[in-house]
Order: sequence, then C-alpha cells, then structure tokens
Amino acid sequence: MTEIPHLPPAGDWREGAAAVALLTFDVDAEAPILAEGSHHAEDLSTMSHQAYGPRVGVPRILDLLSRHGLPATFFVPGVTAERWPAAVESILEAGHEIALHGYSHERLVGMAPDEQRQDLESALGALGRFGVEPRGYRAPYWQITRATLEMLPAYGILYDSSLMDDDRPYRLEVPAGTVAELPVHWSLDDWEQYAFLPDPNVGQQIETPAKVVELWTGELDAMRRTGSLCVLTCHPFLSGRPSRVRAVENFVEFAKGRGDVRFSSAAGLAEIVLDASGKE
Repeated sequence: MTEIPHLPPAGDWREGAAAVALLTFDVDAEAPILAEGSHHAEDLSTMSHQAYGPRVGVPRILDLLSRHGLPATFFVPGVTAERWPAAVESILEAGHEIALHGYSHERLVGMAPDEQRQDLESALGALGRFGVEPRGYRAPYWQITRATLEMLPAYGILYDSSLMDDDRPYRLEVPAGTVAELPVHWSLDDWEQYAFLPDPNVGQQIETPAKVVELWTGELDAMRRTGSLCVLTCHPFLSGRPSRVRAVENFVEFAKGRGDVRFSSAAGLAEIVLDASGKE
C-alpha cells in the first residue's frame, strides 16, 4: 500500500512556545458500550456508569475550563449528541469546539468504505442539528482507516487526531485535499488509567490520580525540551469524577506554571498547521 505523503506544518504551530497542549474530551457516554452489543442497554448499572459522563462529568469539566480560561475540544459521537442534547448545548454555550467522533462509536476497521461514509455522514447530521459544522475528526478507538481519512477533506474537515507516528503535528496529502494530523498516544489517555467494567471488558484497572498526574506532567515536561504537541485525551465518565477532575486541574496548573506552554483548541492549531487561518 502506498504511504500517504507526510508534510511538515505550513505555519509556526508553536508560535514561540516550548510546547503546545490540547485539552480534548471524548464524550462517549453509552456509545462504546452499545457498540459492543445492544443487549448492554438492559444493564442499568453499566448504562449509569456511562451516563455519568454527560450528566456529571461534562459540567465539572466545563467549570474547570471556565475557571482557567482555557479552550478545549470535545469529540462527540453522533449517538451521544442524540441521547444527550443538553450536554452538547452546554459545551457550545461555553464556547468550546465540538468535533466528530464517529456516529455509533463502532470500529471502522472491518467496515466497507460505503459503511464508513454512512457513519461519517450520520455523525455530521447528528451534530448539524445543533448548528455545528465540525472541523475535526477522531476515529473511535483511534482506529482510523485510509478510506475514512481520505473522505475527510470533502466534508470540510481540517484535521484528524487518531494517528501516533509523531509527537508533533504534520500534514497528510490525500486525493481530496490536505488534512492536518494532530497525533495522540495511549500514555496521554485517561481510558488506559481508569477504565473498568466487568462487562463488556473495557479495562480492568483503576490507577490513582496521583500516578496519572505524574505520568502526564512528566510527559509534558519532556515535550517542552523536544518542542512537541501534548494531546491530553480524557473521557467525562472517567475524568469527571472528583479526584480525577482535580488531576486534570493539576496538569493545567503545572503547564501554566512552566510559562512556556501554549494551550489551543484542536481546530485553532490545525489552522496554523495548514496555514488556513483565513478560511472559514
């Protein structure tokens, strides 16, 4: 298979900072559980575990962002937007970016290209009901396919945030246009630290927030030396819990205290990477 051409950023994406941090939140709610099987809807305990995200976690996270005056990007599956419209409205009212995270949170790998297109269009339709014109995409489980990646520019999508082959942003040239890639990593994802459910098995460990803060701040501190992009990925049903919200705040305070870390929304950074600030 021919490799998709990688290009360096078109603009000065760090803008003089030592590193750039993105605060991103995947508002999955029940979507990934139902994608594993509709029968899970009968398990009220599991459904309530996921509902904690939009019901409790999102308001707490919005409060944290407001107190610190920081931008964030919320990746919302279409199913979540349909099930929890008030959560979507609250994110928009707070002035934050909402981006695509698939429709049903089903894995793209194994889907036919036409099914992937339908998933993308259904997600766009679900967010479009709120007047949202998404500028970014994150694949469920960070498992993007070439078919979906190559579709994105045709739908006005500026960036993807699913790949892991760098810790700095870059551009991907696909037949329909150019997409900014804002790379991620498991070590900066709260799912790997906190996720636990008996069934379906989404994870089997619960780490202490203190360990997570050490992991995240240590990575950011090192990234200041390598001029990197730190994409923190949190899920409101996980990091919305009291001590874990405090862990996110500790990360924010650490970054601010260094004095050389720039915070950005994902779309704002993608515009610089693509040199597309004048495009709306």
